[in-house]
Amino acid sequence: MRLATLRTGKSYILYDKDSLCDAEQAPQIGPSTFDPDWWLAQGRVTGQAPGRGASLFLDADTGEEWVLRPYRRGGMVARFSDARYLWTGLERTRAFREMRLTADLLARDLPVPRPVAASVTRHGLTYEAALLTVRIPGARALASLLENGEADDTLLQRVGATIRRFHDVGLDHVDLNARNLLVDNSGKVWLIDLDRCRLRRDGDWKGRNLERLERSLDKLTNCVTARNAVKQVSEGYTEGYSA
Repeated sequence: MRLATLRTGKSYILYDKDSLCDAEQAPQIGPSTFDPDWWLAQGRVTGQAPGRGASLFLDADTGEEWVLRPYRRGGMVARFSDARYLWTGLERTRAFREMRLTADLLARDLPVPRPVAASVTRHGLTYEAALLTVRIPGARALASLLENGEADDTLLQRVGATIRRFHDVGLDHVDLNARNLLVDNSGKVWLIDLDRCRLRRDGDWKGRNLERLERSLDKLTNCVTARNAVKQVSEGYTEGYSA
């Protein structure tokens, strides 16, 4: 990937030069690239993902689909503003940090969606942000597969092995749950939503990641199924089955 930064008005865009262009070529880049209404007017919104912030699936007109995800706050603070964050510097914004981290992991040949661009629009002491990534064709959340009885032991072991790969390079995924693990048509496991995640030295955070995933599995399945899912994921993580 070749990352570059473009400033236009109050907006700063970090983008992959191999995916987007700021010259007289298509697809071009600008504030409209992150505007859902612009994509709607073009008739290029193909769907919507569940969850906070309502991510949109977009026809990129390049043979790919993209995912446009606005950054949204949760909890009590969202009552005051669900889309604004405190400005502490461009490279410390959530969008730029996630874009750079995702590009780093991709360069290490880890299964993350290819990042396309991150946008930050400053409003004095606050900012709004959004992220564009390539949609993984045919991918479904592990949560959906579990709910429909489509996750067998082999897949769950592969989930564990995939998590181990990320942990081995030091990725602390602060929201590791069954909805942020995707499985494509070939059975390959992907990890998404790297907001607030970071690379760290070895530590107790690995156990906390796995505990968070275990709680997620408990919520999705009955006790017997959840225990088996946790067991298989743990085996794959410990033994390092092929991911």
